[in-house]
Amino acid sequence: MTGQNSLNALFRGKKEKRGEREDGKKGTGDLLFLFAVLLLAAFGLVAVYSASSYNAEVQYGDPLFFFKKQLIGFFIGLAAIAGIAFLDYKKLQKLGVPALILSLVLLALVFVPGLGKKNYGATRWIGFGGFTVQPSEIAKYGFVLFTAWYFAKDPARMRTFMGVLPVLAAGGAVCVLIMLEPNMSVTMCVGAVMIGMIFLGGVSKKALACICVPVLFLVPVLIVMEPYRLQRLSAFMDPWASPKEEGYQLIQSLYALANGKFFGTGLFRSRQKYRFLPFAESDFILSVIAEETGFFGVLILFLLIGFIVWRGFRIANACDNFYGYMLVSGITLVFAVQSALNALVVSGCIPPTGLPLPLVSAGNTSLVVTMAGMGLVYAVSRHNGGKKVHRI
Repeated sequence: MTGQNSLNALFRGKKEKRGEREDGKKGTGDLLFLFAVLLLAAFGLVAVYSASSYNAEVQYGDPLFFFKKQLIGFFIGLAAIAGIAFLDYKKLQKLGVPALILSLVLLALVFVPGLGKKNYGATRWIGFGGFTVQPSEIAKYGFVLFTAWYFAKDPARMRTFMGVLPVLAAGGAVCVLIMLEPNMSVTMCVGAVMIGMIFLGGVSKKALACICVPVLFLVPVLIVMEPYRLQRLSAFMDPWASPKEEGYQLIQSLYALANGKFFGTGLFRSRQKYRFLPFAESDFILSVIAEETGFFGVLILFLLIGFIVWRGFRIANACDNFYGYMLVSGITLVFAVQSALNALVVSGCIPPTGLPLPLVSAGNTSLVVTMAGMGLVYAVSRHNGGKKVHRI
C-alpha cells in the first residue's frame, strides 16, 4: 500500500471508529465558523471607518474614502465565499504547482518598471491603471496550496529532510521575493506558516530541528543586512530614544493602548486617529480599536479570532483525507500567525513591521483573499458531511 493510500485509510478509519459514515451528500457545513468570519469582517468595516474618516477627509476630501474601498472588498469577498463554498475542494489538488508558479510570477512582477508600484520606500504592489494588487497576500495562500498538494501526493516523504526539501525550496523562493520588496513582516508570516505546516504534516523531530535551527540563525543576519531593520530594532528596544523618528509609531500606538484602559473612550472617539498614529486604518488599526473599546473590547475581538482558529483546526481534524487536512490547516495557520504578529507589533512585543490584521485592517487584496481562503475552509466543512453524517 502506498504512503498516500495508507494515510487516507487512516483518516477513514478514524471516522469508522467513531461509528460514522457519509452518504455522499454535502451538509450545511460549519455555520458557526462562517458566521464568525463574516462577523469579524463586518466589524472591520466599522473599525476602518472609525480609524480612517478624519485622515480620509483631510487627504481625499471624503471621510468615507477608505470605508467605500473596504466595503467593495467586503462584497467581493462575500461573492468569493458564495462561489467557493459550492466547489469540490479535492479538485483544487491539481492546482498546487500552478498556484505556486503564479505566486512567484506575481511577486516578480512588482520589480517590473511600470507595473510595480512603490510606496513608503517599498515596492509591494502591482498597478493596472487605478487598480492595485498586493501579490504577497496571494502568495501566502499559493504556497499553502502547493504544500498541501505536495504532502498529500506522497505523505511518506515528509518523514525525511530530503522529502521536505521541495517545500523548503518553494517557501524560500517566496520569502526571498517578498523580502526584496522589502516586506520583512510577510516574510516572517510565510516562514512561520511553512514550519507550521511541516510540523502538522508529521515531519520527524530530527528533520524539524534541522530546519528550525538554521532559520533562527538566519533572522539576525537578515536584520543586520538592512540598515532600516537595525533602526526598527533599535526603536523597539528604546522607542523614546528617537520619539520623532523610528520610535514615533510605536510610541503613538502605546499611547492609544494606554488611553483605552479597560472600557475604552467609546466607539469613534479615538484621539490617536487624528493623524497622530500612522497607518491607523491598516497596520495599526488594532491600536485604534483598543483605544475605543478598551481591554475588554480587544479581549472580545481576540476571543472571536481564537474561535475562528479553533473551528478551522476542528474542520481540518474532521477531514477524511490528508489533502483536506493540510489545506485547511495551512489556511488557518496563515490567519492565526498574521493575527498574532499584528497584535505583537502594535503592543511593542516585537519590532515594528507592517502587517495587516486579517479581515479587519483596510486593504482590499488582504480582505478579499482572506475571505476567499475562509470560504475554502467552509467548503471543506461542507464536504466533511455536516448534517449528512449519520451514526450507525
